[in-house]
Amino acid sequence: MFRIKADYSEQIVVRASIDRAREFFGEIRNFVELMPGIESIRREANGVMRWMVRAEVPALGTMRQAFAVELTEDRPERIEWSPAAQENKNYLRYAAIFEPRGARATLVRIAQHVELRRKHAKELHLLAGLIGEGRISAEMQKRVTEMIKTFLERSRTRLEGQSLSLVEESS
Repeated sequence: MFRIKADYSEQIVVRASIDRAREFFGEIRNFVELMPGIESIRREANGVMRWMVRAEVPALGTMRQAFAVELTEDRPERIEWSPAAQENKNYLRYAAIFEPRGARATLVRIAQHVELRRKHAKELHLLAGLIGEGRISAEMQKRVTEMIKTFLERSRTRLEGQSLSLVEESS
């Protein structure tokens, strides 16, 4: 089995209520708009969402992969998307955990795991076997890190900008 993996976790504090932060990070449209590499997310049958992700990988070029995920946790303090039951090649798990930090701030913990599984390396790319799991995983780790860091920076800017607008309107 040929496996490429990347994990990323981060936490940020945003100046927004826990309800507003949860609503924001639970809105799929924000991923498409704010996370580089997310080309689209579309709804399919039985609650499955298909995330189309594109990444530039040195020596391999542009890779596009589709990830079928379903909402597996939807609680006030946690949202989690996990691989759909029928998925057997492309695994994506995304979780966001929310903890209040006073009335107008929320700690947001984000964790993401990406894994590509193929019976043979050439099923992923003709050069994948030559380059190796380790090097491709390291490059994918860099891309996932860049994608999520950018997403979190953009999310904070948008979320805090919206929160400030709401405070100004209520004054």
